[in-house]
Amino acid sequence: MAVFERLIEIFKSGKARFRVIEHKPESQSERVASVRGTTASQGAKAIVCRILVDGRDRLVLAIVPGNRRVDMKAVAAAVGGRKGSFGSVAVAEAVTGCVMGAIPPMAFDDQLTVVADETFLATESEIAFNAGRLDRSIVIDTADYKRIVAPRIKQIAVG
Repeated sequence: MAVFERLIEIFKSGKARFRVIEHKPESQSERVASVRGTTASQGAKAIVCRILVDGRDRLVLAIVPGNRRVDMKAVAAAVGGRKGSFGSVAVAEAVTGCVMGAIPPMAFDDQLTVVADETFLATESEIAFNAGRLDRSIVIDTADYKRIVAPRIKQIAVG
């Protein structure tokens, strides 16, 4: 089952308050927010990171608002590491099943630990994201997102 369909199934079975928006293919945070009718600060940017923990690479899906950047040291600290880097495009696409720009803020691969920015989830009543496709977005109630996805919540955004 494709990522988009899996998201819909999970959110429906979890009785989440969400809506789907169909739009022209877009991956840039500012542009897709305009197309969705949301703000860039509501956009959930999902970034695959490689974090060195106890001498081994660990993959983290860092979730930050579309108008901010990932604080890699904070992401590393959130999972017990000291440093990290962005995952390669090939790794990100392999572990998420999505092209860059379409990665949702939810992991379907046990290799990925989801860490979401605390301020982002505390200030936005709804979050929006490309849902496994560049032409479909989901806008979901933030409380439902937190309940269903259960990310680690830490301060990981800067800028």
